[in-house]
Amino acid sequence: SVDVTLNTSITTTVLNSVTYVTDNNAQLIGNNFNTFLKMLTTELTHQNPMSPMDTQEFTSQLVQFSEVEQLMNMSGNIRQSLQAQQFAAGALYVVATPIGNLADLSLRALKVLGSIDAVAAEDTRHTGALLDRLGLRAPLIACHEHNEREAAQQVIARLAAGERVAYVSDAGTPGISDPGARLVDAVRAAGLPAVPIPGASAAISALSVAGFDEPSFHFAGFLSPKQQARADAITLLAPLRATLVFYEAPHRIVDTVRALADGLGGERRLVIARELTKLHEQVHACALGAAVAWLEADANRQRGEFVLVVQGCAQTAPDDAELDRVLAPLGRELPLKQAVTLAVEICGAARNTVYARALALKQAGEAGA
Repeated sequence: SVDVTLNTSITTTVLNSVTYVTDNNAQLIGNNFNTFLKMLTTELTHQNPMSPMDTQEFTSQLVQFSEVEQLMNMSGNIRQSLQAQQFAAGALYVVATPIGNLADLSLRALKVLGSIDAVAAEDTRHTGALLDRLGLRAPLIACHEHNEREAAQQVIARLAAGERVAYVSDAGTPGISDPGARLVDAVRAAGLPAVPIPGASAAISALSVAGFDEPSFHFAGFLSPKQQARADAITLLAPLRATLVFYEAPHRIVDTVRALADGLGGERRLVIARELTKLHEQVHACALGAAVAWLEADANRQRGEFVLVVQGCAQTAPDDAELDRVLAPLGRELPLKQAVTLAVEICGAARNTVYARALALKQAGEAGA
């Protein structure tokens, strides 16, 4: 069976029954999901008698979470891989949780959350509700931006005693515009391991559908709500050739997009990713200068949580005069190769362009001599 330690016995029964049915009736079931559900109900009644309503409720939950269909289609190798997962004692497990769609929780994350001794959480009420939906129970430790240093000591004490502790933020990957970094730093400083359990990330999800081909990106998170501080930050980001990624709240989205257009130029491309993985998910691409009008055209477009992905600064080739200004002093003091390398970093031009100009200057100097 898929070895997930669950403290809710009926949920354990469901998972064990799923595996029993799939292992012993694969040929009969085939791809007939209804046949599978009938067999599952029979096995559930045999393992642990429940009322028809209980059976229907738990079967419905499994279908909703896609666990039944996943388990039905799992090869023996995947099941064996899950069974073989080992989670060392005395380690902090930094677990990514769904950003809106519960089915995005990985099977590995599910097993970790069912195997640990305690969960440190940004919001214990929110995490408690998540664990309830998964049929899991664990002691909760509040660990948020206002008490992260103090909470870290509680976590470290548990880890030093050989316990396994998970850390989860409200949604997504901890430490990415969320608490978690100070906890991880303190745990590592105490000589204890922190283990990533990867999963959902709003920033990475938005980047994956942005369609920008810059080789790097710069994650800026939330800009300051103060007008001048926000404008200053955008000014510093403007010359970066990397794709820019921002988070924003609904009540500031229009002001932020307007400030981005003012500071970066309206011609840059923008992707607005709203309510990712949720019911009202929306991904819209447009010129940065047209984004405010698009947002204001429909009040619903200003609702939810936002990721903004902005095209990086276009690379512009410096003219010969600028290259000469940089290359001339470098060429007098350094070998050609080193002069070219430094000029590329200073000007941001293509190496071939800089090398050709440096070679031309060298040859002109030799001819003049």
